[in-house]
Amino acid sequence: MTLATPVLHTARLRLRPFTDTDADPLFALHSNACAMRYWDSPPWRERTRADRFIAMCRKMADEGTGARVAIDRASDGAFVGWCGLTGWNPDYRSASLGYCLADAVWGHGYATEAAHALLRWAFDTLNLNRVQAETDTRNEASARVLEKIGFVREGTLRKDCVVNGDVSDSWVFGLLRREWQPSAVPVPAR
Repeated sequence: MTLATPVLHTARLRLRPFTDTDADPLFALHSNACAMRYWDSPPWRERTRADRFIAMCRKMADEGTGARVAIDRASDGAFVGWCGLTGWNPDYRSASLGYCLADAVWGHGYATEAAHALLRWAFDTLNLNRVQAETDTRNEASARVLEKIGFVREGTLRKDCVVNGDVSDSWVFGLLRREWQPSAVPVPAR
């Protein structure tokens, strides 16, 4: 079963399927050590990783296991990152949320805005009951993004990742359908 990757619009962003032309900005994002500081893998060194990532996005849509979208700023069309729902399980009505944005746009509320839009689509289209997200416990900004869109911190996975050679903990967040507030549009930070 395929899952059509959506095109979504917010006040300041456009979320859309990845194209081959996204490989260069995607590589720039994932090769940036600052942006990958709390990621569970080191920054990319080969541009072919971007091509593989885009191919995996298409495969995920073709297999119906999730949707990853590129995030463009509406004002100038600049690629600022991506957001995705992976591991969609229609039997359990669950999926996992993830996002990655360029450090140059941190603090502008884009992650909150993009994640909220994708969740609205997912709850309506995929009939989700639960969405889960994880973040490194040192990444307080990401935790705030999740809390702003209604996620509840449910626990800590102790020493579950190695980030840049450091063993780290992760927080697990969950959002249930009954807690979801689709009309609660996040207010931009700036």
